[in-house]
Amino acid sequence: MKQRIPLLLLLAAVMIISNMPASAQQRKGVVLNHIALYVVDLQKSTAFYRDIIQLDTIPEPFHDGRHTWFQVAEHSHLHIISGAKAITTHDKNSHLCFSVASVDEFMSRLRKHHIPFYSWAGDADKPTVRVDGIKQIYFTDPDGYWVEINDDHP
Repeated sequence: MKQRIPLLLLLAAVMIISNMPASAQQRKGVVLNHIALYVVDLQKSTAFYRDIIQLDTIPEPFHDGRHTWFQVAEHSHLHIISGAKAITTHDKNSHLCFSVASVDEFMSRLRKHHIPFYSWAGDADKPTVRVDGIKQIYFTDPDGYWVEINDDHP
């Protein structure tokens, strides 16, 4: 019986570890939790990220009419927060990037909604094809934040 106790403890430990979430088993350090954008018009920005980018909204804890939260990845969110006093100019080097299955289909959506987009070099209505073959486009959201869409999609 004494020999069975260590074996039973080992089996119990294996069962507990195998049922733990992957995140608990593989702590890899820092992970992205959220990105927050300060916007002038919450409704306009919410519609943009929901309807154009097609992110899903998720519940936000404040319920104060000043926040919209979007799911970006399993444990990553985009928080839109109202209260900015003015739309400001941003450099394209600072941008959000989302990957889609088809940049061509996404460009059609932008054209349908009359949202201009550019290559990295600034050519209107044209994508860039990077040296690694990834196709990408750039455009701004209602507050002037740059957004990249590319086809580096799993």
